[in-house]
Formats: sequence, structure tokens, C-alpha cells
Amino acid sequence: MSLSGFVKLVTNSLFRTKFPMRAAGERAPDFSTTDHEGRPLRLSDLRGRYVVLWFFPKADTPG
Repeated sequence: MSLSGFVKLVTNSLFRTKFPMRAAGERAPDFSTTDHEGRPLRLSDLRGRYVVLWFFPKADTPG
């Protein structure tokens, strides 16, 4: 899944239009993106670890 696809997934989840809210303890769907250094990353590669997703718009930033 591309980053734009992930953003759509999150957006739809927040507004509950296409994807239902996940129940506590339910596994998140697998997706792929890049980390802060541009390296590819899949959620499934982090299985068994605590994961925090933090993203923000790149407005007026060099990144």
C-alpha cells in the first residue's frame, strides 16, 4: 500500500465511511510505507513490537 493509500485508509477509518472502527486488541491491516530516512517499512515486519504511527503534513517543511 502506498503512503497515499494509507492516508486514505486512515481518513476513511476516522470518518467511518468505508472502513469500520477497529476493536481494541484487533490486528491492524498490513501496509507498507517509508520511514523518516526513506527506507521501506511494512507493518508486518514490526509484528510483536509496540508501534506508534506519527505523521503530519509537510507544509512549509524541508522534508
